[in-house]
Amino acid sequence: MNKDNMTPIPHLQELPAQSKTNIHSPRLSLTLLCCLALAVGIVTALGAVVFRELIGLVHNLFFLGRFKAAYNASEFDPTNRWGALVILVPVIGGIGVTWIVSTFAPEAKGHGVPEVIDSIYYNRGVIRPIVAIVKSIASALAIGTGSSVGREGPIIQIGSALGSTFGQVFRMSAGQRITLVAAGAGAGIAATFNTPIGGVLFASELMLPEISVDTFLPVALATGAATFIGHLFFGSQPAFLVPVNLAVLPNLPASSITLALYVVLGAIAGVAGAVFIRGLHWLEDLFDLVPGRYTRHAIGMTLVGVLMYGLYKVAGHYFVDGVGYATIQSTLRGTITGFWFLLALYFCKLLATSCSLGSGSSGGVFSPSLFMGATLGAAFASLVLAVFPGAPVSIPAFAMVGMAAMVGGSTGAAMTAVAMIFEMTLDYNIVLPTILAVAVALGTRRWLSPETIYTLKLARRGHAAPKALHANLFLVRSAAEVMETDVAVLDESVLFSIFMKPEASGLRHVVVTRLGDPWGVIRVNADLRRGIGTVSEDVTVGDLSQRDFILANQDEAMYDVISEMSKQNAVAAVVMGKHKTGEHLVVRGVITKDYIADAVAGSIEIYAG
Repeated sequence: MNKDNMTPIPHLQELPAQSKTNIHSPRLSLTLLCCLALAVGIVTALGAVVFRELIGLVHNLFFLGRFKAAYNASEFDPTNRWGALVILVPVIGGIGVTWIVSTFAPEAKGHGVPEVIDSIYYNRGVIRPIVAIVKSIASALAIGTGSSVGREGPIIQIGSALGSTFGQVFRMSAGQRITLVAAGAGAGIAATFNTPIGGVLFASELMLPEISVDTFLPVALATGAATFIGHLFFGSQPAFLVPVNLAVLPNLPASSITLALYVVLGAIAGVAGAVFIRGLHWLEDLFDLVPGRYTRHAIGMTLVGVLMYGLYKVAGHYFVDGVGYATIQSTLRGTITGFWFLLALYFCKLLATSCSLGSGSSGGVFSPSLFMGATLGAAFASLVLAVFPGAPVSIPAFAMVGMAAMVGGSTGAAMTAVAMIFEMTLDYNIVLPTILAVAVALGTRRWLSPETIYTLKLARRGHAAPKALHANLFLVRSAAEVMETDVAVLDESVLFSIFMKPEASGLRHVVVTRLGDPWGVIRVNADLRRGIGTVSEDVTVGDLSQRDFILANQDEAMYDVISEMSKQNAVAAVVMGKHKTGEHLVVRGVITKDYIADAVAGSIEIYAG
């Protein structure tokens, strides 16, 4: 409650205008913000279309020698035409990626999502517009030439950059700009996988510092628009084709054995996620020892090329190049079998992705996580069937659940993983196994690696990212619950020397009044007490009082109190309440920034982990 509106206090003098720094941009109406989010969703989806066309164009040119954009990543390439020279294809692409990224936008290096999170928590949602263009070109070149990275991370960063650009062109608060950044990220996921729910949850779990109608609605509109545009260009079919009734569990006690096996798979995926997180950053540190960015990237992509060609000679396909959707789809169809071969594909993808990103490529970790989860899940199911023939397990079902467990465990986006797998299969039977596996994978990974594959990169540069969303419980408490009551109320004419007698040694705050109305505040701290001897005897408490305060009602919510303190650049709030006679308002206490900090600490203590 603003002091100028407290009419129940008679003769309240209007305080002079508060000096404050002009750091608060105007807040847009929710309607206008939603319109901008809708535009962000449409533009991001169109960007995803162009991005995929670029990938197809580069891939066809470098692998098939033809200038054509049409490319189905879920199908293996036709017969190799380059022979052993295919090893050089990722190297050539890597050199181009290094030049583009280092010349125009160094933040486009890597898998993109950490940079988006960093901009949200450390740069008020500001991302340079050029990042969207550089990320599109660099990642298309990387993926198209065989770098073992995903296309989702780039699209997330592209969508986020577009959202941030809208937020910079139209003046708005930092919170609303961050909302558009999250909307772009969710739209990127939705357009790529045809998973609108997954897109909303991804933005909510990893991007939004605060979830409310004001943030959820714009994100939902952006992902919905992106999904619709995606349908127009890519069709409405899910990202992967899976068998019908993928994970049917009969209502029999024996089904508990199958569920227990899913739990074991979750633990395995959690270990694999921790290995992926640590291995990626270990190789990144190892490559950093190589002098010259071009040299280190060329070495990394040569290793990827050797892996591709080796797999081609042994099994007839490259398997680990690019997004790897063809391998995932074949695993789900059951055409790739054998425990040892599936396990080998997992390790090959782990090495190829770590070499790609560790040496300086541009692309995401989402698709590689899906690849590793699918092969690991299928390998586990194959082992179970080999040891116990006739066991109630389905290789495609375990592959699909393994995908969710690997993604949820390594990224920390557990709800996103569960929702996306359901949206990809449209099979409700898989929900229960997926929830169990993802939960166990998340717990196991957190035990082995507290940071996710996104947050570890930030932690290594000293930028901590929140690992949970906490409701600000103290914000709904009333001012009366938070205020400090150790307050003296004195008229401005009282001499300071008389006031500061030994009996006032425990006092911390003074509210100074003029004609009975609050006029100023004094914080009695150690510095003030030490300076008592230098104060002239004729100095009054009014002379020493500070005017940067607001008035608040004792029943007012702390959210409103803090908001008004921020707007007025105030250091304290004088809390007013009705006198016991009910005739007028009197001072009940004071709220300072120190007390606000204590209230925050108390509210999160019950969740501190």
